[in-house]
Amino acid sequence: MNRRNVVARASALCALSLTAACSGGGGGVAAPAPPAPLASATPIATAIATATHTAAPPTATAAATAVATATPVATPVATPSPAPSATALAGLNDRLYLASGFYGNTIATISQPRQLVALPNGDLLVGSKTSQNGSSTVYLVPNADGMQGAGAPVPFATLPDTEAQGVAFSNSAAAIFVATTNGVWKIPYHVGDQSASSAPVEILKVRTGPVAPNSDGDVHTTTSVAVSGAQLFTSVGSSCNRCTETDPTRAVVLRTDLSGNGQYTVATRIRNAIALAVNPASGTLWVGGAGQDCLVPTVLTTCGGQNNAYLTEGHPYEYLDPATLHGSGTVDYGWPDCEEDRHAYTTGADCSATVVPSIESPAYSTIIGATFYPPNEAGAFAFPASYAGGIFMTFHGSWHEASDGIPVSVPNLVYVPMSGDAPATAMNWNSPDLTSQWSAFLSGYQDPQGNRYGQPSGITVGAEGSLFVADDFAGVVYRLRPSSTPASTARSRDRIH
Repeated sequence: MNRRNVVARASALCALSLTAACSGGGGGVAAPAPPAPLASATPIATAIATATHTAAPPTATAAATAVATATPVATPVATPSPAPSATALAGLNDRLYLASGFYGNTIATISQPRQLVALPNGDLLVGSKTSQNGSSTVYLVPNADGMQGAGAPVPFATLPDTEAQGVAFSNSAAAIFVATTNGVWKIPYHVGDQSASSAPVEILKVRTGPVAPNSDGDVHTTTSVAVSGAQLFTSVGSSCNRCTETDPTRAVVLRTDLSGNGQYTVATRIRNAIALAVNPASGTLWVGGAGQDCLVPTVLTTCGGQNNAYLTEGHPYEYLDPATLHGSGTVDYGWPDCEEDRHAYTTGADCSATVVPSIESPAYSTIIGATFYPPNEAGAFAFPASYAGGIFMTFHGSWHEASDGIPVSVPNLVYVPMSGDAPATAMNWNSPDLTSQWSAFLSGYQDPQGNRYGQPSGITVGAEGSLFVADDFAGVVYRLRPSSTPASTARSRDRIH
């Protein structure tokens, strides 16, 4: 069987709903008949509290309404969600399914929440993609991981730049780092601060050069940050879908010290590494790569001149990979010429030295968030030992549609079992199965008609072991905890005050 036939067969397997979701960043995947729902899944509606605090009004509401009212006719790509529960929180989250043995509730409503950072005292920092008059705001949710309900979100700091979506924290430096479109900012932090004690100071500038001269207009504008020991990592998206960058601070992951000095390029030719995650056991930096759009073959009507001739294809795969495990030099991820297992998507490209990523997901998954569950978590809400050391990552999904009008990628929150810095299941490139390395943890974000009820974005583990998940489509932050407690008791214990 040749490589393309193997991939086509494998791609057809990835149209699962609750146990796996086809999503993307580089090609389309259509689905066979939907499987049965995950037998052990529990509707999150049965355990979500009926009240929540509100920050800035979510800008996603209008979009959500528009999507919800659309009724394209198409082959189902996901198992239908159940009818909303009358006792669930009014909004979008009554459609979601959570893994058995867990419950969840909504702790905050914030406009376009993105990356999350858990602070040592149980508070939660929330970056936001929303901008106004050239500035943007990072929010703080007090007592987010406390025994009682979380407090109302408050503005922690306002940055004089757009899209403050990236956030990180250093205990040793007693500082919070915020990444905006054009820079990284440092803010002193003392445990318990609910607002910045001094004005943010810009310590690193990014996107310092021009958009690529042959850009197709797909200019990425978000920046992400992560801290590992004394190192600050910053990832910056490309200025195109497929081009050669002339700005050395685009389509890269940079490393500096915690003052923004000593800039070094850790990874290059990586189109849009929104997700950054540090393994707390090793300090290794993991990066999530979003593949290019509109590779041929593709099923996307959003790509001019394409059709459904290759209904089961979807390329390039998207990935999560340990960038700092590949030696001390700059790591080459190959975009836009080389993808996947050193496959050349540009005639004559030399892919022999490019990285073959460790964890793979379907094209257009758009991995926005990733976090390791601590290997020795001992907090009041610690997950079962089977989750220790594993990775949770969010498939945000994409706007790309097939000819039937349905988005080709299904948003999902998934779990990847790990053994140190290696996935428990290695990718088999001889017979790729894009669902073999992970399983769904929180599902139901998209129904068979293509209506969406959320898109997970940032994710982090709280001081007491809770898992926090942002949703920039619904404009909310969820808190997920293990429990066999009946839903009514869980709601009572976690009612938001």
